[in-house]
Amino acid sequence: MSAALSKDLANKYNVRSMPIRKGDEVAVVRGGFKNRDGKVITCYRRKYVVHVERITREKANGQTVQVGLHPSNLVITKLHLDKDRKAILERKNRSSDVKGKGKYSEGDVNMAGVD
Repeated sequence: MSAALSKDLANKYNVRSMPIRKGDEVAVVRGGFKNRDGKVITCYRRKYVVHVERITREKANGQTVQVGLHPSNLVITKLHLDKDRKAILERKNRSSDVKGKGKYSEGDVNMAGVD
């Protein structure tokens, strides 16, 4: 389950989106809870929803429950970084890929007609 990174994080890491995980801070950008933010409590992979702290509703019997939010409606505002997450950022970094992009170099293309 991935969510988009905020504009400042995307510019900082040159990455558009990241897998969401417990401990990330997110902002809701779509739906009834728009403009609310908080920390991710759980990622419910079976239901494909994320639970965020302070985003709850009250049931008919008065009990409060977490509201599941789809990750596409969230923007990650602060990453919970560890060594695995840093490795993902290094791998997904788009600025370093430009140099090695493409299958053939220009020299290979020019030598293709020579036989």
